[in-house]
Amino acid sequence: MVLQFFTVFFTAMFELWVAIPIGIGFKLEPIIIIMATSLGATTGSIFVILLGNGIQKLILRGHKQKVEKETTIKKIWNKYGVIGLGLLSPLLTGAPLGVALGLMFNAEKKKLLIFVVLGIIIWSTVLTLIGVYSVDTFKYFIKH
Repeated sequence: MVLQFFTVFFTAMFELWVAIPIGIGFKLEPIIIIMATSLGATTGSIFVILLGNGIQKLILRGHKQKVEKETTIKKIWNKYGVIGLGLLSPLLTGAPLGVALGLMFNAEKKKLLIFVVLGIIIWSTVLTLIGVYSVDTFKYFIKH
């Protein structure tokens, strides 16, 4: 189970949407999946902040021009600021890219991290529960 936990953790450092199905595939308990994905995505986000401009430029390469136009994420930033970006980026872009975008928009690092972590926890929980119960429901209908 330790190897499975860390597989989900390390995957979540880069992409929450991929890590949750991996955890479900490993048949981990929902709370373990939520913990692994939340910790992994948070760790990835902290790395983006701590490693500074170099990693941010690497993450944003290919995305910056798209974001500077009127994209969904830019509209969220303009309308809801750091709170909206922080809460929605784990779902829409992935947490590390969301942090890099927030920093590109000159968000305050501490405030950005707080709302990204809240978004990570919320979306890890919601997506894990949807995934687990969808699989259970599907299995139920196959048996009956």
